[in-house]
Amino acid sequence: MDKLSDRQNHILKAIVEEYIETASPVGSETLDKKYNLGVSPATIRNEMVTLTELGYMKQPHTSAGRTPTSKALKLYVGKLMQTKELSVADEVTVKQKIWDYREELDKLLRESTKALAKQTKTMSIAATNDRDFYTSGLGNILEMPEFYDIDMTKHLLETLDEYDYWWDIFSHFQESPDNLTIMLGEDMGEKLSDRCGGIFINFKSSDQQGVIGVVGPYRLDYQRIIPMVRYMGSLITEIVKSW
Repeated sequence: MDKLSDRQNHILKAIVEEYIETASPVGSETLDKKYNLGVSPATIRNEMVTLTELGYMKQPHTSAGRTPTSKALKLYVGKLMQTKELSVADEVTVKQKIWDYREELDKLLRESTKALAKQTKTMSIAATNDRDFYTSGLGNILEMPEFYDIDMTKHLLETLDEYDYWWDIFSHFQESPDNLTIMLGEDMGEKLSDRCGGIFINFKSSDQQGVIGVVGPYRLDYQRIIPMVRYMGSLITEIVKSW
């Protein structure tokens, strides 16, 4: 990973957050007006050129602003962003939605994917080592600008019938301290490598193991969604460990 200056990190962070909010290429004028970067518009433009040359940005059209690449988003998620605290109200809402289904894994995961999709406003996926597969929230995906692209939507829909595609992705999870895995770009496999991302967490008991998380454009609201996925994983783990 390239060593960026503090100024470059601040500019990259602003570009990523603006892109997550708008789904549109970000120009230097927008950054200058909206973010307190403490440098001139000319300096912002020059740094954006450098970040593009380093592979953190790309320019979709000649006259347009720039969009972050998966390399930029990985840096943002790993080092630059701060996750938002999950509110007690959100925790209570999720727990109430799934707690009545805590006696049976199939029903628990069906309701958990529904609750996660509703809370994150994206598509959720869960899978178990018994090769059961659950999805919810496809309608949320179709409302996102990235999926106005019929080819991108087609590729995503095709994967929902290809369980082996997801098992292959999940099998490459790296163990992290809290079992949370963030996947961007090429991490998502060949069909979804263009502009998709995912946030997943493992859950397990003595005889049950699985994963739950969300899939969407790589412009996911990571600050808000990561705490929700993490909480859902810990809640399911708490439930299945009591069996």
